[in-house]
Amino acid sequence: MAIVPALPRKLHGPSIWALYVIGLCPAVWSFYLGASGGLGINPVKEFEHLLGLWALRFIILTLAVTPLRDLLGINWIRYRRALGLLAFYYVLMHFSVWMLLDLGMDLNAVFADILKRPYITIGMVCLAALVPLAVTSNNYFIRRLGKLWIDMHHLIYPIALGGALHYFLAVKSVTTEPFIHIAAIALLLAYRPLRKPFLRWKKARKTVDSPQPAHR
Repeated sequence: MAIVPALPRKLHGPSIWALYVIGLCPAVWSFYLGASGGLGINPVKEFEHLLGLWALRFIILTLAVTPLRDLLGINWIRYRRALGLLAFYYVLMHFSVWMLLDLGMDLNAVFADILKRPYITIGMVCLAALVPLAVTSNNYFIRRLGKLWIDMHHLIYPIALGGALHYFLAVKSVTTEPFIHIAAIALLLAYRPLRKPFLRWKKARKTVDSPQPAHR
Protein backbone atom coordinates (compact mmCIF):
# COMPACT_ATOMS: atom_id res chain seq x y z
CA MET A 1 0.00 0.00 0.00
CA ALA A 2 1.36 3.41 -0.97
CA ILE A 3 2.18 5.69 1.92
CA VAL A 4 1.78 8.77 -0.30
CA PRO A 5 -1.72 9.36 -1.72
CA ALA A 6 -1.87 9.24 -5.52
CA LEU A 7 -2.76 12.39 -7.41
CA PRO A 8 -5.98 12.44 -9.41
CA ARG A 9 -5.34 11.47 -13.03
CA LYS A 10 -6.27 14.94 -14.29
CA LEU A 11 -3.35 16.39 -12.31
CA HIS A 12 -0.70 14.03 -13.69
CA GLY A 13 0.21 16.22 -16.66
CA PRO A 14 0.18 19.54 -14.78
CA SER A 15 2.23 18.04 -11.95
CA ILE A 16 4.94 16.97 -14.39
CA TRP A 17 5.12 20.45 -15.89
CA ALA A 18 5.20 21.88 -12.38
CA LEU A 19 8.18 19.63 -11.66
CA TYR A 20 10.03 21.09 -14.66
CA VAL A 21 9.32 24.62 -13.45
CA ILE A 22 10.36 23.88 -9.88
CA GLY A 23 13.36 21.89 -11.05
CA LEU A 24 14.73 24.81 -13.06
CA CYS A 25 14.31 27.29 -10.21
CA PRO A 26 17.77 26.55 -8.71
CA ALA A 27 19.38 27.45 -12.04
CA VAL A 28 17.45 30.71 -12.27
CA TRP A 29 18.22 31.58 -8.66
CA SER A 30 21.91 30.77 -9.08
CA PHE A 31 22.05 32.94 -12.19
CA TYR A 32 20.41 35.79 -10.29
CA LEU A 33 22.91 35.43 -7.45
CA GLY A 34 25.79 35.45 -9.91
CA ALA A 35 24.48 38.51 -11.73
CA SER A 36 23.85 40.39 -8.49
CA GLY A 37 27.20 39.62 -6.88
CA GLY A 38 25.92 36.95 -4.53
CA LEU A 39 28.29 34.16 -5.57
CA GLY A 40 31.52 35.48 -4.12
CA ILE A 41 34.74 36.55 -5.78
CA ASN A 42 34.53 33.98 -8.58
CA PRO A 43 30.87 33.91 -9.62
CA VAL A 44 31.45 31.97 -12.84
CA LYS A 45 33.16 29.08 -11.06
CA GLU A 46 30.55 29.06 -8.32
CA PHE A 47 27.70 29.16 -10.85
CA GLU A 48 29.33 26.33 -12.76
CA HIS A 49 29.72 24.35 -9.53
CA LEU A 50 26.10 24.85 -8.48
CA LEU A 51 24.78 23.71 -11.85
CA GLY A 52 26.91 20.58 -11.68
CA LEU A 53 25.78 19.92 -8.13
CA TRP A 54 22.12 20.13 -9.11
CA ALA A 55 22.79 17.85 -12.07
CA LEU A 56 24.12 15.25 -9.66
CA ARG A 57 21.15 15.74 -7.34
CA PHE A 58 18.68 15.15 -10.15
CA ILE A 59 20.58 12.03 -11.19
CA ILE A 60 20.26 10.82 -7.59
CA LEU A 61 16.53 11.58 -7.59
CA THR A 62 16.14 9.74 -10.90
CA LEU A 63 17.87 6.67 -9.50
CA ALA A 64 15.85 6.88 -6.29
CA VAL A 65 12.46 6.53 -7.98
CA THR A 66 12.48 2.73 -8.20
CA PRO A 67 13.84 2.05 -4.68
CA LEU A 68 11.29 4.48 -3.22
CA ARG A 69 8.49 2.56 -4.90
CA ASP A 70 9.86 -0.85 -3.91
CA LEU A 71 10.77 -0.03 -0.31
CA LEU A 72 8.33 2.68 0.74
CA GLY A 73 5.46 2.46 -1.71
CA ILE A 74 6.09 5.99 -3.01
CA ASN A 75 5.23 5.76 -6.69
CA TRP A 76 6.90 8.60 -8.59
CA ILE A 77 7.52 6.58 -11.75
CA ARG A 78 5.63 9.12 -13.85
CA TYR A 79 8.16 11.76 -12.78
CA ARG A 80 11.29 9.76 -13.57
CA ARG A 81 11.53 10.97 -17.16
CA ALA A 82 11.24 14.60 -16.07
CA LEU A 83 13.86 14.11 -13.36
CA GLY A 84 16.22 12.50 -15.85
CA LEU A 85 15.74 15.30 -18.36
CA LEU A 86 16.30 17.90 -15.65
CA ALA A 87 19.57 16.16 -14.83
CA PHE A 88 20.54 16.39 -18.51
CA TYR A 89 19.59 20.07 -18.70
CA TYR A 90 21.74 20.85 -15.68
CA VAL A 91 24.68 18.89 -17.08
CA LEU A 92 24.31 20.79 -20.35
CA MET A 93 24.16 24.13 -18.50
CA HIS A 94 27.16 23.11 -16.40
CA PHE A 95 29.12 22.31 -19.55
CA SER A 96 27.97 25.50 -21.31
CA VAL A 97 29.04 27.75 -18.44
CA TRP A 98 32.43 26.02 -18.34
CA MET A 99 32.97 26.36 -22.08
CA LEU A 100 31.43 29.79 -22.71
CA LEU A 101 32.02 31.75 -19.51
CA ASP A 102 34.94 30.00 -17.85
CA LEU A 103 37.05 29.32 -20.95
CA GLY A 104 35.58 32.04 -23.16
CA MET A 105 34.76 29.61 -25.98
CA ASP A 106 38.49 29.02 -26.52
CA LEU A 107 38.30 25.66 -28.28
CA ASN A 108 42.02 25.04 -27.87
CA ALA A 109 41.65 25.47 -24.11
CA VAL A 110 38.53 23.30 -24.13
CA PHE A 111 40.24 20.38 -25.86
CA ALA A 112 43.40 20.85 -23.81
CA ASP A 113 41.41 20.64 -20.57
CA ILE A 114 39.51 17.57 -21.76
CA LEU A 115 42.78 15.79 -22.54
CA LYS A 116 44.76 17.06 -19.55
CA ARG A 117 42.31 16.95 -16.65
CA PRO A 118 40.85 13.52 -15.82
CA TYR A 119 37.76 14.90 -14.11
CA ILE A 120 36.88 16.91 -17.22
CA THR A 121 37.48 13.86 -19.41
CA ILE A 122 35.09 11.88 -17.23
CA GLY A 123 32.56 14.70 -17.31
CA MET A 124 32.64 14.86 -21.09
CA VAL A 125 32.14 11.11 -21.38
CA CYS A 126 29.13 11.36 -19.07
CA LEU A 127 27.68 14.25 -21.08
CA ALA A 128 28.14 12.33 -24.33
CA ALA A 129 26.44 9.29 -22.81
CA LEU A 130 23.52 11.39 -21.56
CA VAL A 131 22.73 12.83 -24.98
CA PRO A 132 21.17 9.66 -26.47
CA LEU A 133 19.25 9.09 -23.25
CA ALA A 134 17.77 12.59 -23.42
CA VAL A 135 16.99 12.34 -27.14
CA THR A 136 15.18 9.02 -26.68
CA SER A 137 13.26 10.02 -23.55
CA ASN A 138 9.90 10.09 -25.28
CA ASN A 139 7.12 7.66 -26.15
CA TYR A 140 8.11 7.48 -29.82
CA PHE A 141 11.53 6.01 -29.09
CA ILE A 142 10.18 3.78 -26.32
CA ARG A 143 7.89 2.13 -28.89
CA ARG A 144 10.45 2.23 -31.67
CA LEU A 145 13.40 0.76 -29.79
CA GLY A 146 11.62 -1.70 -27.50
CA LYS A 147 14.05 -3.66 -25.34
CA LEU A 148 16.99 -1.73 -26.79
CA TRP A 149 15.53 1.39 -25.17
CA ILE A 150 15.63 -0.29 -21.76
CA ASP A 151 19.20 -1.49 -22.29
CA MET A 152 20.28 1.96 -23.49
CA HIS A 153 18.80 3.70 -20.48
CA HIS A 154 20.74 1.44 -18.14
CA LEU A 155 23.63 3.75 -19.04
CA ILE A 156 22.32 6.01 -16.28
CA TYR A 157 24.10 3.79 -13.75
CA PRO A 158 27.67 4.23 -15.07
CA ILE A 159 26.81 7.87 -15.80
CA ALA A 160 25.88 8.36 -12.15
CA LEU A 161 29.12 6.72 -11.07
CA GLY A 162 31.08 8.89 -13.49
CA GLY A 163 29.29 12.01 -12.29
CA ALA A 164 30.17 11.22 -8.69
CA LEU A 165 33.81 10.64 -9.64
CA HIS A 166 33.86 13.86 -11.68
CA TYR A 167 32.56 15.77 -8.66
CA PHE A 168 35.01 14.15 -6.26
CA LEU A 169 38.03 14.90 -8.46
CA ALA A 170 36.87 18.44 -9.23
CA VAL A 171 36.54 19.70 -5.65
CA LYS A 172 39.57 21.58 -4.43
CA SER A 173 39.02 20.92 -0.73
CA VAL A 174 37.84 17.92 1.24
CA THR A 175 34.34 18.53 2.59
CA THR A 176 31.43 16.32 3.57
CA GLU A 177 29.28 17.48 0.64
CA PRO A 178 30.83 15.34 -2.11
CA PHE A 179 30.92 12.31 0.18
CA ILE A 180 27.20 12.65 0.92
CA HIS A 181 26.37 12.69 -2.78
CA ILE A 182 28.78 9.85 -3.55
CA ALA A 183 27.35 7.78 -0.68
CA ALA A 184 23.81 8.34 -1.96
CA ILE A 185 24.78 7.19 -5.45
CA ALA A 186 26.68 4.21 -4.05
CA LEU A 187 23.64 3.10 -2.04
CA LEU A 188 21.34 3.45 -5.04
CA LEU A 189 23.71 1.51 -7.28
CA ALA A 190 24.13 -1.16 -4.61
CA TYR A 191 20.35 -1.63 -4.52
CA ARG A 192 20.19 -2.54 -8.20
CA PRO A 193 21.60 -6.12 -7.95
CA LEU A 194 19.59 -6.66 -4.76
CA ARG A 195 16.28 -5.59 -6.26
CA LYS A 196 15.15 -8.88 -7.81
CA PRO A 197 15.91 -10.97 -4.68
CA PHE A 198 14.18 -8.35 -2.55
CA LEU A 199 11.07 -8.33 -4.74
CA ARG A 200 10.95 -12.15 -4.67
CA TRP A 201 11.19 -12.08 -0.88
CA LYS A 202 8.53 -9.37 -0.70
CA LYS A 203 6.19 -11.35 -2.93
CA ALA A 204 6.74 -14.55 -0.95
CA ARG A 205 6.11 -12.74 2.32
CA LYS A 206 2.93 -11.21 0.95
CA THR A 207 1.74 -14.65 -0.12
CA VAL A 208 2.43 -16.09 3.33
CA ASP A 209 0.79 -13.19 5.14
CA SER A 210 -2.33 -13.12 2.97
CA PRO A 211 -5.32 -14.89 4.57
CA GLN A 212 -6.15 -18.27 3.09
CA PRO A 213 -9.74 -18.95 2.00
CA ALA A 214 -11.69 -21.06 4.46
CA HIS A 215 -12.52 -24.59 3.32
CA ARG A 216 -16.07 -25.76 3.72
